[in-house]
Amino acid sequence: MSEMIPAVRGMNDILPDHLRHWRRLESAAAEVLAAYGYREIRLPLVERTELFARSIGEHTDIVEKEMYSFTDRNGDRLTLRPEGTAGCVRAAAQNGLLRGHLLRLWYAGPMFRHERPQRGRYRQFHQVGVEAFGVAGPDIDAELILMGARLWRALGLEGLALEINSLGTPGSRRAYREALVAYLADRRAALDPDSQRRLERNPLRILDSKDPGTREVVAGAPRLWDFLDPESRAHFRELEALLDAAGLPYRVNPYLVRGLDYYTRTVFEWVTAELGAQGTVCAGGRFDGLVRQLGGPDTPAAGFALGMERLVELMALQGVTAPDDPPAVFLAAAGVDGGEALRLGEELRDAGVSCAANCGGGSFKAQMKRADRSGARLAVILGADELAAGEVSVKDLRGGGGQRRLPRRGLAARVAGWLAGEVPSP
Repeated sequence: MSEMIPAVRGMNDILPDHLRHWRRLESAAAEVLAAYGYREIRLPLVERTELFARSIGEHTDIVEKEMYSFTDRNGDRLTLRPEGTAGCVRAAAQNGLLRGHLLRLWYAGPMFRHERPQRGRYRQFHQVGVEAFGVAGPDIDAELILMGARLWRALGLEGLALEINSLGTPGSRRAYREALVAYLADRRAALDPDSQRRLERNPLRILDSKDPGTREVVAGAPRLWDFLDPESRAHFRELEALLDAAGLPYRVNPYLVRGLDYYTRTVFEWVTAELGAQGTVCAGGRFDGLVRQLGGPDTPAAGFALGMERLVELMALQGVTAPDDPPAVFLAAAGVDGGEALRLGEELRDAGVSCAANCGGGSFKAQMKRADRSGARLAVILGADELAAGEVSVKDLRGGGGQRRLPRRGLAARVAGWLAGEVPSP
C-alpha cells in the first residue's frame, strides 16, 4: 500500500461535523451584512504580486516573509492573496464601481500566509471582509463597528471587547515615526529580535509587540495622539461620540496600529481573552489613500475583516449551538427493484423532503443501523410486502411517533406533513 500523502502543514480540512458551525457563521454574516445594504463580490484567489507590495507595504512582514508568490509560465509574478482589501479595491476600480457614490461590498473565502502554524493562525485561513467606499466621515466607521456588534449578538457570542485608536494622516504618522524611532533606537538592546528588525523598516509594529521586555520599553514611548493633525483628532472624537450615543462600550488603545501600511485615521479590533495570544477575531479601519495608491480615483474608504477559524473556535468554547443538517428521511429498500427505490427518493425530493437513500445493499437490520447513524428523522422502508400492497412503512426514528404503513400513492405529501408535526393515523 502506498504511503498516505498528508495535507500541507497549516492548511486544514474542515470536516462535516465542524461545517455546521461554519454555515451558521456564514449565514449570520450574510444576513447582518444584507441588513446594512452590503452586496457580495467574489474575488480571485491569485493577484499580481505588485498589488500587495504596493498596498500592504514592501517592508511589512506579510510581503517580506509570508506571501505565497510564484512566477507563472508567462513570466508574471503572482501571489495567493494574503488579505482581501487590495483585491477588492482593484476589482471596484477596474470594473468602474467607484463613481462618486457610496459603495458597500463584502466577500468571503480563504487567504494564504506562510506563517508558523499555531492555534488560531494557519497558512490557509478564512475571512469575511467588508469594505465601504465613498464616505470620509466617521459615521461609516461607526456603522462598521456596530455591524460587528450586531453579528456577535446574532451568533450568541459574549465577552468580545472593542478597542479603537487613530493613526492620523500619513503626514502626522511620519512625524510620529521619527520620534518613535529616536526613542527606541536608544533602547534597542532591550527590544526583542523581531522588534529590532522592525525598528528601521516598520517601527509602528513594535507598539503591539507581545514580548514583555519590549512592552515595558513601549510603555514609555511617545504617544501617537500627541502627533495627530487637528482633523484626525476631530474625526476620532466624533467617532467616540457616535459610539457613546449608540451605547457601545469601547477602550481607546494607544498601541493599536494594525500591521498594514494602508490604514489611516480610525483603526479598531474586536478581541477576546478566551483564545490566548490570537485573541483578535475582527479588525479593520480606514484606508483613505489606498484606492488612489492602486491607480483608482481618490476615494475615501473603510472596512474590516473577521477571522472565521477564530470565531468558530470561540463559538465552540462558549457552547454556541449550531444545528446539524441531517437528511429528513432515510430510504431503506430490501428485496425490491432498485429502480422503484430511486423513483420514490426523487418523489420525496421533488416535494422538498431531503432524503438519503441506502446504497450498496445490505440486510434490513444493517440498513436500519445506517438510518439511525444518518441522523434522519424518519425511515421510509420499501420491502417486497409493502410493494405488493402498494404501501410503504414509515418509522419515526427520533420523535416517538412509532411506525405506520402508508399508501405508496401520495406518500411524499404525507411524509412532509409528518415532518411538520402531522403524524398520520395508523
